[in-house]
Amino acid sequence: MNTSEKVLIKGNYAIAQAAVNAGCQCYFGYPITPQTEIGEYLSSEMPELGRAYVCAESELAAINMVLGATATGVKAMTTSSSCAVALMQEALSYACGDELPVVLVNVMRAGPGLGYIYPAQGDYNQAVYGGGNGDYKIVVLAPSNVQECIDYTYRAFYLAQKYRNPVILLADGLLGQMMEPASFGEYPYPEVDISSWALTGAKNRAARAIYSVGPNEKKHIQHVYDLFEKFETIKKNETTFEEFQVEDADLILTAFGSMTRNIKAAMRLLREKGLRVGCFRPITLSPFPHERISELALKGKKFMVVEMNMGQMFKDIKYAVGDKSQVSLLNRPCGEWLSVDEIVEAVLEEVKNVARV
Repeated sequence: MNTSEKVLIKGNYAIAQAAVNAGCQCYFGYPITPQTEIGEYLSSEMPELGRAYVCAESELAAINMVLGATATGVKAMTTSSSCAVALMQEALSYACGDELPVVLVNVMRAGPGLGYIYPAQGDYNQAVYGGGNGDYKIVVLAPSNVQECIDYTYRAFYLAQKYRNPVILLADGLLGQMMEPASFGEYPYPEVDISSWALTGAKNRAARAIYSVGPNEKKHIQHVYDLFEKFETIKKNETTFEEFQVEDADLILTAFGSMTRNIKAAMRLLREKGLRVGCFRPITLSPFPHERISELALKGKKFMVVEMNMGQMFKDIKYAVGDKSQVSLLNRPCGEWLSVDEIVEAVLEEVKNVARV
């Protein structure tokens, strides 16, 4: 499906078709709600295109198959959710150390532990800071609507190949299950030359290998330094955010992913009431736009973080703001999304409290 015309499509199916359009050659996955439709969709599409589809025996098997496939330079992906992504953390550490272009889609559900299928945003820490061993960083993209599920799936494959670094597309159960009009278009990025590193057989060329560790302490230290220098390049070139009416705002509502939709609506209602409210939304959760938030805080802007967890992104906002301004939190761990009315009420209450002071 390559069309500029809009079609009504579910978020999970949009991600799956976008992966096909991006040139994904191998999909390895294991069913878990609320992302199972991605694998279901690809189980039909991939074989018809002569591409690899494997319903693995476990999440551990799936992610390690992706490591093997990406080591040959092909585009490969796995998808999962929350507690199952937790099982993949060791492999993600290896993927960073090996510099493999892994694409992982996490359609979040409630936790901790097994949790349940309620929508939630509780995997922010898992994605941004990781649960694997050693020093490493993963690129994390957070779509807010079905169109962005397509756009950022494309971007995930491109960034993974461009920087030889794993990329996580961090969606949620609400976004995976909702249907919206969206268009696919053509894959918008150039193909990346992988000929200098991919393990494609050593016929007519010198042998090469991929290692996650250096052969001695000095080389290992240098390898880690190189990984972090690469991430600084990613930070410089790829950090992305969205902001609305922040220049004249006294208070900036901040959210990621699909919660962004509600803070935008709340901002409009609060503006109608005469309150100077803006919105700020990180699109790359890693690298995180700390610098821009710090700039806004220096101008005296206050922040209210709205998220469906116990304040995971809040810590990054707080770090960026420091003692330059104030940050508050409106949150719930999972389930029914914080409504526009709840956000408006929280802002009005905060304004009242400031007036009393």
